[in-house]
Amino acid sequence: MADEQGWVPDAITDAFSLAAERTLLNRVREGEVPHHIAIIMDGNRRFAREVGMSPVEGHEAGRDTLEDVVDWCLDIGVEVLTVYAFSTENFDREPGEVQALMDLFEENFYEMAEDERVHEHGIRVRAIGRTDVLPADVREAIDDAESKTEDYDSYHYNIAIAYGGREELVSAIRDIAEDVDDGELDPSDITEKHVDENLYTAPLPDPDLILRTSGEERMSNFLLWQLAYSELYFADVNWPDLRKVDFLRAIRDYQRRQRRFGR
Repeated sequence: MADEQGWVPDAITDAFSLAAERTLLNRVREGEVPHHIAIIMDGNRRFAREVGMSPVEGHEAGRDTLEDVVDWCLDIGVEVLTVYAFSTENFDREPGEVQALMDLFEENFYEMAEDERVHEHGIRVRAIGRTDVLPADVREAIDDAESKTEDYDSYHYNIAIAYGGREELVSAIRDIAEDVDDGELDPSDITEKHVDENLYTAPLPDPDLILRTSGEERMSNFLLWQLAYSELYFADVNWPDLRKVDFLRAIRDYQRRQRRFGR
């Protein structure tokens, strides 16, 4: 019941939100859940400006949201999650912010290597992108997480770091060119399958759904080859503000679509 000023008490609002979330969760579980979800986690810095935080604090808040999203994916049975954490262009940001992000990545990969969820559910963790250009301490943390999960295959968690979609395609072309140069492949025999096999995401399937937050509607050089037939969903909420109900709405929207794959 509203008070004299017309405001609805927070407890009632929270109860309605929780009920809506539960209803939506049940409907999502009844439908076809995307096998592979890719996420452009946009809006950390915008969130920070809006609430009076530093950019670094905004990234820390975004990390907390990502922790929740991993749980949400496990909750509904998403088997592959790929997140866009740091692009090759992001190196051009203010040096202090870049260093703070590198520190977060190092910390997070070490934490993933010991995360009970990772080992309980058999989640394979991989970093995809130009990891060779990352600081040595970040590479060591990545190696720790990847080596401790390399035998898992129940779920896959890909973190795109120092990643660029065009660079990924150039890398694939180089690898194919080497096979041609070595006489292992004739140029006339090159197919889409050869490209697929040389992408950072190989051997995983392409994303069924790509979700971007912050209201922006562009792909920002992310999974340019793999998104050919992905469904796109743009959420008008900054990444740290993403709630489970927002995530479930994206899944439910995906379930209502009829996928044609160009046919």
